[in-house]
Amino acid sequence: MAEELTEYRGPATMEKITSLAKRRGFVFQSSEIYGGQNGAWDYGPLGIELKNRIAQTWWKEMTQLHDNIVGLDAAILMHPRTWEASGHVENFTDPLVDCKKCKTRFRADQIPEKNLAEKKCPECGGELTNTRKFNLMFKTHIGPAEDSANRIYLRPETAQGIYVNYKNIIQSNRMKIPFGIAQTGKAFRNEIVTKNFIFRTCEFEQMEMQFFVKPGTDEEWFNTWRERRWEYYKKLGVKTDHLRWHRHGPDELAHYAKDAYDIEYLFPMGWRELEGVHNRTNYDLTRHTEFSGKDLQYIDQDNNDRYIPFIIETSAGLTRTLLMLLCDSYDEERVITEKNEGAGSEASPEDWRTVLRFHPGIAPVTVAVLPLMKKDGLADLAGDIRQELKEDFATDYDQAGAIGRRYRRQDEAGTPFCITVDYQSKDDGTVTLRFRDSMEQVRVPRAGLAERIRREIKEYRRIK
Repeated sequence: MAEELTEYRGPATMEKITSLAKRRGFVFQSSEIYGGQNGAWDYGPLGIELKNRIAQTWWKEMTQLHDNIVGLDAAILMHPRTWEASGHVENFTDPLVDCKKCKTRFRADQIPEKNLAEKKCPECGGELTNTRKFNLMFKTHIGPAEDSANRIYLRPETAQGIYVNYKNIIQSNRMKIPFGIAQTGKAFRNEIVTKNFIFRTCEFEQMEMQFFVKPGTDEEWFNTWRERRWEYYKKLGVKTDHLRWHRHGPDELAHYAKDAYDIEYLFPMGWRELEGVHNRTNYDLTRHTEFSGKDLQYIDQDNNDRYIPFIIETSAGLTRTLLMLLCDSYDEERVITEKNEGAGSEASPEDWRTVLRFHPGIAPVTVAVLPLMKKDGLADLAGDIRQELKEDFATDYDQAGAIGRRYRRQDEAGTPFCITVDYQSKDDGTVTLRFRDSMEQVRVPRAGLAERIRREIKEYRRIK
């Protein structure tokens, strides 16, 4: 069945993304049968596959492709003094106000200045409480006694686990500056306001790399890592006109930062931070030296020198990156087929397809195998082909419904390649390879399928 694209519908909205995410098993509301848990989300079959592939792609980019970057998986529960040294106990706060009338809670820095000055709620006009500081760290207790002596925190970031282990890694892996330590993992923040689907949540995952450099070389390395991180998103096929740099002004800089830039993405709700690149100076290691009493200087034996390294940080949210890719890849387009061609300018709903244009390297399903019919041995042949491809690719199998509807289901899941097995496949050993973005269909030998798909992934270029 010939298919041709003719026009595109409007851009993604958060409502469309949220609906698709639930319908296709990317993301579900946590504890939905009990009314849902605010600020927490569950990742379904397609969601966990996409999340894992994003993490694997980032990990390869940071470790496998760099000889001087190694990995770490630090514990979520750390000694409480860690967070005193890092400044989180004192400084990790948001300004909080409540409406006395409608009981809505706000971050004070996100309320219009006029409302804050007049102490009027932007929702109902009721009176606002005085602004107070609210620490974002989750507190719990370790051991049977719930007292201050046994208080412990769920980590609000993964970076501190890297800093307290940096000397261990130097000694165990004989690392020499400049070098980096990469980590992915859970972090927890008791956000005042959670909104925009999975953009801001209380439980999330980070992908961070801390790069240790000699003081005086930090500005050069800072610029290098800015360039590298920008190129990474281009490799993922992200629309570059939806990316921009934002430099932190003096009032925005964190207490530890000498300089800081964010890569921002144009989400449906506007420009928002996607990843931060920060020059953290030697603040963190100096503080941990002070609070732990341990010497965290780097000993440069080649140059007979000692110093506390400066740190260049790259910090991205894994779950936020997943949301970005859902938004960036989402498209709706009208399809003309032989069946509806010439039907006039009005298209029925089934003439439109929703498609996720994931890069094939991160798509939750790489290839779907579809027998044209369930009978006459086609299903068995398609099952054999899927078994052959399983070792190398994430696969799906679908034999229910018309082939066009099955293509649409795979488009909506972001599957870049479909293989259709028909009666000709039994005769000459060829199958139809269909491409998600262009909907082009080509006849290829079954024997070379895996190699062909690998080549298509390597040579992939987004067409829209």
